[in-house]
Amino acid sequence: MYSLKTEHSFDSAHFLKGYEGKCSNIHGHRWRVIIEVWREDVDKEGQTRGMIVDFGTLKKQVRAEADYFDHSLIIEKDSLSQKTLEALKEESFKIIEVGFRPTAENFAKYFYDRFEEAGYNVKEAVVYETPNNCASYSEV
Repeated sequence: MYSLKTEHSFDSAHFLKGYEGKCSNIHGHRWRVIIEVWREDVDKEGQTRGMIVDFGTLKKQVRAEADYFDHSLIIEKDSLSQKTLEALKEESFKIIEVGFRPTAENFAKYFYDRFEEAGYNVKEAVVYETPNNCASYSEV
């Protein structure tokens, strides 16, 4: 089996509604996303001969997915009152609402699914929220 890994990072803030502890407050991270894809064999002909995927294409897609969240406040849908949400948007803050609690574990699954949907054979998605702490998701 062959595999490739690439990564990109982004800076954003989040909070965990209903959590009893420091993470219930808005705080930021330098998130690091690592995607590993795999195939049994390399391409036998064409431009990608000897490759499982073009590294440049994979890197570009990982960067685009990560950059979408860069310098934003990531919130779980319905975790802020409508009044608070409207006030933040009125101030032109970049708010991204997600359908899950924005934990490293859930982000690992989110990125795994995004790259599977894009046609990759994803071996593992890893998301670091600090330099020393990460979560991963895989189905292989």
